[in-house]
Amino acid sequence: MRVSVVTETYPPEVNGVSLTLSRVVEGLHRRHHDVQLIRPRQGPADTPRQDPRFQEVLMRGMPIPRYPNLRMGLPSQRALVSLWRAERPDVVHIATEGPLGWSALRAALQLKLPISTDFRTNFHAYSHHYGIGWLNRPIMAYLRRFHNRTGCTMVPTDALRRELELGGFRNLSVVSRGVDTVQFAPEQRSEDLRRRWGAEPGDLVIVFVGRLAPEKNLGVLLAAFEAIRSIDARARLVLVGDGPQRAELQALCPSAIFAGHCHGQNLAAHYASADLFLFPSLTETFGNVTTEAMASGLPMVAFDHAAAAQLIRSGDNGMLANCTDAPAFIRAAVDLAADAQRRRIVGEQARRTACALAWDVIVARFEGVLSSLLQQTPAVESTVPVMLEQVTS
Repeated sequence: MRVSVVTETYPPEVNGVSLTLSRVVEGLHRRHHDVQLIRPRQGPADTPRQDPRFQEVLMRGMPIPRYPNLRMGLPSQRALVSLWRAERPDVVHIATEGPLGWSALRAALQLKLPISTDFRTNFHAYSHHYGIGWLNRPIMAYLRRFHNRTGCTMVPTDALRRELELGGFRNLSVVSRGVDTVQFAPEQRSEDLRRRWGAEPGDLVIVFVGRLAPEKNLGVLLAAFEAIRSIDARARLVLVGDGPQRAELQALCPSAIFAGHCHGQNLAAHYASADLFLFPSLTETFGNVTTEAMASGLPMVAFDHAAAAQLIRSGDNGMLANCTDAPAFIRAAVDLAADAQRRRIVGEQARRTACALAWDVIVARFEGVLSSLLQQTPAVESTVPVMLEQVTS
């Protein structure tokens, strides 16, 4: 297939969407598909990658307010129409619903191209955490209109599929997320890193990985840590990530270790060097950190939501609490903190679960959804090519 992938975020930007999408793009390329990646230019030194069967097209972009390291695309419908008239893709996959994604949708509809999309971020849920809950209905209306104009929308869990169907979304397919079980593995544990945290052999280290922001429900994390500290004064809390709540959290919990953003092997070491993973978020569409922690052999406490609800068998390979029951989350965290033998057994089971989520399996599922979409869409003849230089910036 000739697949054109449109996204407003991609590595080296660090977030769940960019990292997951890069795995899918590279997987399609390895499976001998021609991939065209369209994304905003991330800076003056950013140059497009051009490999056999791989073309990168950089579009105009601008920084996202409050997130200077991230950029969003600008409206580019005419440029995309010219690009796809020059070399018509078999299918357009739109990963994000911003201005560039909307332009791609309109351009692909104009050219009668098959379109698939991802539903990756709970914008509608985030609105409640930023004091704009009144925007929930218009946000959902926009997202429904966006995705229902396409042939297929991919979602990461059955629970999200059911929720969106009740909200009027159509043509939904479940495509889960994979995890790199070589990078994220118990063998990445580092005693040197633990010493830098002030943890002696046998000390309990609790880790959270994610944005330090209101939508991550971090008040429950701090409450669980304080409950654990009441039975184990030497317990350590490590927070990996950054965000607008960092200063507030540092004031509330000055003993915590704030590691900032971590990547690659350093991130893997932070997971594997801990003893317990607490993840109280209720706004994920999936939550890549769930599978990364499980692959690292970490016992985990989470709410019955997103990837945790899909993958964790409570009491076997992790612990789940009802989404409305923060005290149950805290009790589960304290119970695991107090029982090293149980943590070891639960962590081993978590690792086994993660090992079944190889990226090759996920990419094959993604490929299958695109193939089915193509079979349902009548072919349209290509038009006269134009010069590609006219559409890039």
